[in-house]
Amino acid sequence: MDKSIFTGKNVIVQGITGKNGQFHARNMVAYGTNIVAGVTPGKGGMLVDEIPVYNSISEVQKDMPVYTSVIFVPAPFAKGAILEAIEAEIPLIVCITEHIPVHDMLLVRQRLKHSKSTLIGPNCPGVLTPGDQLLGIIPAALGKSGDTAVVSRSGTLTYEAMDLLTKAGFGQTYVIGIGGDMVRGMNFIECLELFEKDPAVKRIVVIGEIGGTDEIAAADYIKAHVTKPVYAYIAGHSAPVGVQMGHAGAILGNNNQESAPAKTEYLEKSGAITADSITELVNRVQ
Repeated sequence: MDKSIFTGKNVIVQGITGKNGQFHARNMVAYGTNIVAGVTPGKGGMLVDEIPVYNSISEVQKDMPVYTSVIFVPAPFAKGAILEAIEAEIPLIVCITEHIPVHDMLLVRQRLKHSKSTLIGPNCPGVLTPGDQLLGIIPAALGKSGDTAVVSRSGTLTYEAMDLLTKAGFGQTYVIGIGGDMVRGMNFIECLELFEKDPAVKRIVVIGEIGGTDEIAAADYIKAHVTKPVYAYIAGHSAPVGVQMGHAGAILGNNNQESAPAKTEYLEKSGAITADSITELVNRVQ
């Protein structure tokens, strides 16, 4: 993955005419994100805060290139919106939408494999490159520009980590919320590869959760390929087996690698600096 996908300046918002789309488009523009258009089928010709609305991405592309789409389309229609963006060969797609059916995302993932697009999400807060642009719903005021990269499965823990890092004097290069669903786009390893290659990143913060084995795979990648210091926290140290903890993917199964203590131990053995709370983790950052 190349960092250039985060620097494209023509951004559209799919679902801009909805309540959430309007609200967050306004916040993104206020931060400096260059939103050139919105897309809502049947609403073409409208204006949302002076942003023109089109019926389809292909209509937008007749007028201007599009490098990024941020999606706020309701769950029953989100699959169609993501597939439209993939078909349009948009380099970066950020899907904020929650509760997209797993079978819809399985189809999306198949289409992504043979596409020119990268998907972040769904069920994620998006991406913040502090001092540059906001793509999604991250509270940008908590961050500041710097040399620390953050990747997280949890939205609220992302915000807490940003706030604590900023207060401790560690600004951020990237803040990427990859989402907590079982089937999603960008994963930990892809983010770690990006951070390792980018000379602007001096240290990495990884925030994981119970459920699944993505953090185990990330730990193996850290051990084999990452030379920069990695600080890792896994949420859910007190989680009971079989109880979903907010995210669809944050459910502790019977696999002994899925618990917070097991993932924490594995990450530590792989070279990451770990802690049992976000506050403790940030206190260890150097």
